[in-house]
Amino acid sequence: MNLARLGFEQLLMRSLRPARSQTQWWSHRRRWLASTPVPEPATTPIPAEPVKKPLPRVKPLAEERLESVLSPIRSRIIRKKRLATDELSALGFLNTRGYTTAEEYNLEDLQIALRQQNLYETKRFFSTDNLDVEQNVLFVAAKYPTGQQPREIFFFREGSVVFWNCSDIETNNVLSFLRSFERESYVSALVHGESEVMPYTYIPSTTVDVEGDLVAESSDFNVTSRAFFQNGKFFVTADADSFLYKYTFSNAMAQSIKLGIWEATLDRYIDSIEHLTEDLKRGRRLRISRAAMLRKTGELFALRHVINLSSDLLDAPDFYWDREELEALYLQVCSYFSITRRTKVMNEKINHCVELAELVSHNLNDAHHIRLEWMIIILIMVEVGFEILHFASDRGESHALELVPLGAPNVRAQQ
Repeated sequence: MNLARLGFEQLLMRSLRPARSQTQWWSHRRRWLASTPVPEPATTPIPAEPVKKPLPRVKPLAEERLESVLSPIRSRIIRKKRLATDELSALGFLNTRGYTTAEEYNLEDLQIALRQQNLYETKRFFSTDNLDVEQNVLFVAAKYPTGQQPREIFFFREGSVVFWNCSDIETNNVLSFLRSFERESYVSALVHGESEVMPYTYIPSTTVDVEGDLVAESSDFNVTSRAFFQNGKFFVTADADSFLYKYTFSNAMAQSIKLGIWEATLDRYIDSIEHLTEDLKRGRRLRISRAAMLRKTGELFALRHVINLSSDLLDAPDFYWDREELEALYLQVCSYFSITRRTKVMNEKINHCVELAELVSHNLNDAHHIRLEWMIIILIMVEVGFEILHFASDRGESHALELVPLGAPNVRAQQ
């Protein structure tokens, strides 16, 4: 049985060998055909069509607003670029521009100069504090219109100016005119770098309710508002009494610009003391004097004073305490500019700088005290040296021999 099975397997193997050799022959033939170049028929070359690049996808306005809300760090940069386009102008929006050019304006002399210039008419010159000690806001309007809408300017005593519906040429002329009435002016690059541009438009007074929503004329709302702020745009009525709403928006805008100036000042201060941290880290001698460090500390405390004590960044001004509608508008615009968050970040940076300034001052004072102690030690050593010399000279004189001649009479013996 086993022999029969073995013979059958040998017969089967013999029958499979030719098929395997045939398969190897066909594989070698395929390789030879693949390696042999086949002449291609002569054809007319067809020009290749240019590859069309896909057009960038234009995001809808709703999606862009959603991105600006979800990414607060990029919101301010996107806002500036987006609002600078001409799309809003085509929709009927005008521009309001804000600048901070100095620490303070002399509004009294400015008012007289504008009256003599005869180009702007003073509408309001009022005080925003409860004591009415001095007028700190000057509101003027252009006498000669260039379009359907008025051109108006708010001057703040704190060194800020906000233009409503003014062209670039007019804005630059007024900024140049302001230089004579400025105290501690800022550099031009800083002024234009920290400026703000916001859109606004005029609406009928009957289409706005107290919450800032557009309503129909047949609505049952009896109380209407003259202005509201929505999606980075300011809507205000064209009434003569709406200047308080424009002032509120201008005030919040001026606060944001002034805070931007202080942020830039703090950044420059941080850059100026950055080398001190490297000196402390490497154990080197501090490359600053005690007088210079004292001035640096004074600059830091002066900046902290104007942010927390002299300005209204931490709370709403007293002007809005009995004007709830204006206060709500002011807080809404301040929230859009992230004034509260930016002020908190600035105070944290200032606290860190104060700690560094105190550490450097203590280090410099210790080095000064050590130097004084060494000077005292050296003086004491010099004094001790003189005393030793004086003591040695006195002792030498006391032990000196007195020479007496032999023939001289003894005075003591005679006595």
